[in-house]
Amino acid sequence: MSFELVSLPYAAALGLCSFLYFVVFPIAVYFRDANGLRRYPNMHPLSGISAIPFMILAHGGARSTYLAKLHQKHPVIRTGPNSLSYGDHRAIKDIYGHNTPCTKDGSYIITAGSHFHLADVIDKHDHARKRKTLSSAYAIKNLEGWEHKVADKTDKLVKHLDACCTSPLKPGEMAETKDLTVDYRKWTNFFTLDAIADIGLSEKLGFLDRGHDRVTGRRLDGTTYECDFRDCLYQNARKQSLLIWPYAWYPFINKVSNIIPFYGRMAKFAQDWEGIPIELAHRRLQRYRAGEKLDDFFQALMEDKNGHPNNLEWGEIVAEVSIMMNAGSATTAIAMTNVLYQLIKNPTMMKQVVDEIDAALEDEDEEEEETGTIAYDKVKHLPFLRACLDESLRLFPPTPHGLPRETPADGVNILGDYIPGGVSVAMSAFVAHRNEAVYPQADKYMPERWLGEEGKSLQPYFLAFSAGARGCIGRNISYLEQTVVLASVLRRYEFALPSPEWQIERLETMNWLLGEMPVKVWRRERKTAPGVGGEGRLTVT
Repeated sequence: MSFELVSLPYAAALGLCSFLYFVVFPIAVYFRDANGLRRYPNMHPLSGISAIPFMILAHGGARSTYLAKLHQKHPVIRTGPNSLSYGDHRAIKDIYGHNTPCTKDGSYIITAGSHFHLADVIDKHDHARKRKTLSSAYAIKNLEGWEHKVADKTDKLVKHLDACCTSPLKPGEMAETKDLTVDYRKWTNFFTLDAIADIGLSEKLGFLDRGHDRVTGRRLDGTTYECDFRDCLYQNARKQSLLIWPYAWYPFINKVSNIIPFYGRMAKFAQDWEGIPIELAHRRLQRYRAGEKLDDFFQALMEDKNGHPNNLEWGEIVAEVSIMMNAGSATTAIAMTNVLYQLIKNPTMMKQVVDEIDAALEDEDEEEEETGTIAYDKVKHLPFLRACLDESLRLFPPTPHGLPRETPADGVNILGDYIPGGVSVAMSAFVAHRNEAVYPQADKYMPERWLGEEGKSLQPYFLAFSAGARGCIGRNISYLEQTVVLASVLRRYEFALPSPEWQIERLETMNWLLGEMPVKVWRRERKTAPGVGGEGRLTVT
């Protein structure tokens, strides 16, 4: 008997088993409806049976935008066999609030390394331990200690922008291609990477000095290699965002997909990314062992505020360095790009915030005029400046992805409905921020909505930094960096996009992957105005 004849029954059996497992079983589970999720409208006709529709949506790079449109009609949508998306702002407290019994869901487990870090740890007690270890380093009181590091990086950014300045743009004139001398997206990312490396590890990456993000990675065997920091970081996150949705199958799909060049390239970047925090942590550990006492996050990882060792495992230290370099750079750079983009697009808002900055700095000394870097203390309380930042974060939150939570074993009430245990629930920040009931004219850039008592009333529905006990621990650093950079560049320069109609490219992963943002930049005109006693002083117009 030939081999082909023998193998036919086995092939048929395999095909039958596959059909039963991948088709019949999911349909049976769907109609059995043990969790009672069939009462909710499906994102796609097959969403109650398979995660494939959500995977396909993810490949389009705009899943939150799509969900926002669906949520205009439906407060709750079933996005997968065991997952729900919420669009009603009242669900924020139930899912993410301080007293919620929901925990981070299985997606954080399957993407974690050998050790959990602060952002992906599931266990609440372990999270509390980690947060206590790091909270002193991230506290508001330490902003003064970090500001000189932020100022140093701002000086370097200003130095580059000075070198790229062109002649002023005339009214009604469009920027010529040759005058688009700065990719603001790239250089603000260099800024945030240099800043967080210095703040967290007292490491001088030097991206702003060199104009590129070439960096050294370290393999587990101690050998090193060169790679591009941003490509490794963003392509790693992109691959996860495309394939993660069938949680149980993700480890298998993640490996098998590498035979396809599209995913294989991303896998290579992901592999290279793993060695970057290892190398950075290794270098900082050598300095620690040499007796250097430095004011950074690494010191807080190694010792408590009384100098007692924390005795963390090396894998946990590397994990915390990894999330610090990831979350501590990517989202803030996105925010910096977005806010300047919005202000250029809205000249009236631009004039108002520039006037506010100028008024606050009208008695500024010659040092500021020379360096261009504005002290945080002089602009941190400017209401319209902060409103411009918050409105940009609302309109395009750097992390639009709905951060999934798992309901507790005994279930939980969300929007007054009982949801059984083990269900993944989420609310996208993009969806929450486009809710017309909370943010009238939600598609418009309107910083004034954040002023006064009205602005305070919006804070419970602001998800740019998530919410509750798992909210972003680094929001104070982010605001420090955003405020200093925006105030400094608006005080010193004017900007123009390629054209009034030009749009920046956005690709949603877990964060937004932004395309280049080429701008024309020039120094603001200055004139001498009469001062006290007939003396002249420089003013910015």
